[in-house]
Amino acid sequence: MEIGIIGAGTMGSGIAQVVAQAGHTVWLFDTQDAALEKAQAKLKKIMARLVEKGRLNQADADGVVARVKTSTDYASFKDCGMVIEAIVENLDVKKKVFQSLEAVVSKDCILASNTSSLSIASIAASCEVAERVIGIHFFNPAPLMPLVEIIPAVQTADATLKQARDLIDAWKKVTVVAKDTPGFIVNRVARPFYGEAIRIYEEGIADMATIDWALKELGGFRMGPFELMDYIGNDVNYTVTETVWTAFYYDSRYKPSFTQKRMMEAGYLGRKTGKGYYDYSEGASLPEPDQNEVVGEAILWRVLIMLINEAADALHLGIATKEDIDLAMTKGVNYPKGLLKWADEKGIQNVLDGLDKLYMAYHEERYRASVLLRQMAAYQRDFYPAPKEVK
Repeated sequence: MEIGIIGAGTMGSGIAQVVAQAGHTVWLFDTQDAALEKAQAKLKKIMARLVEKGRLNQADADGVVARVKTSTDYASFKDCGMVIEAIVENLDVKKKVFQSLEAVVSKDCILASNTSSLSIASIAASCEVAERVIGIHFFNPAPLMPLVEIIPAVQTADATLKQARDLIDAWKKVTVVAKDTPGFIVNRVARPFYGEAIRIYEEGIADMATIDWALKELGGFRMGPFELMDYIGNDVNYTVTETVWTAFYYDSRYKPSFTQKRMMEAGYLGRKTGKGYYDYSEGASLPEPDQNEVVGEAILWRVLIMLINEAADALHLGIATKEDIDLAMTKGVNYPKGLLKWADEKGIQNVLDGLDKLYMAYHEERYRASVLLRQMAAYQRDFYPAPKEVK
């Protein structure tokens, strides 16, 4: 099967590599020849590195490069069985792209969006054959990150979901199915990792280096929140937060931070600009954290219970299964363990008490506990019938 990819940026070129390494011919489309040339050069460099490390032989590497064809014409997609769009996070732009695609692809071609937070139903509504539209969300870098979220819209046919998931499973990716709600699983559940860390910094409880140290050294997270925001890019991270916040009717749990907004406005986007929350210029040294374990444990606990609360709410609202929520967070953003499993280890009542203390201190809806946590805590005390998730 031939696969089409729209957008030769970081995500598009990464997905193209995944698909080509799985043995498919790939048509990589972009409106800019320079972007296509850059993607080709990057792919050749990556393949050469894999050969050098002994992970691929030269013939296989050459085959991967040869299977990625570049184009500036949608007509190249005429024989594709699937086309994956990986362009700017703008709903109107995506709708126009999908409308244009329908004029050239076959009636059986699956049309997929790599959006991280936009409505798949809205994209599908722009198409004449809406039942073939689906969300297929890879994580950056696509060749290395195992998780792919698959998001059927209300219009998506069951056959489309099955075919898409079977295909991506064959690419040796870990797939989870998520309901078409803002942020899906990962970008919804992960919001407090960034937002609560910024709130702790803004309140003067600890500096950025100390907060990062607490989450990494005491919590086992691979990267601290400020370090990770700098890696993702403050422009990208802020935009996802704002999109989720707006899409959830301005729910205060997802409210963006002026701290990050000002960083974005200043052009301090992180590693890609040489400066973000930290200075990455040559010769610059990173600040030292205050390794006070009492403070560190308090920081970790506050962020962790907010993350658990989001995971519990996602389960309560049927966004995904318990297994897929935990799998998404460990395989999509490298969390040290699933948040729902973590909740069981820490104790549901302890998590609930921690959230209620925050709510009493702030009286903000941001800290309201998920109904599921209350039901489960009551059930464990023999006060409430078993919630559906534990029956």
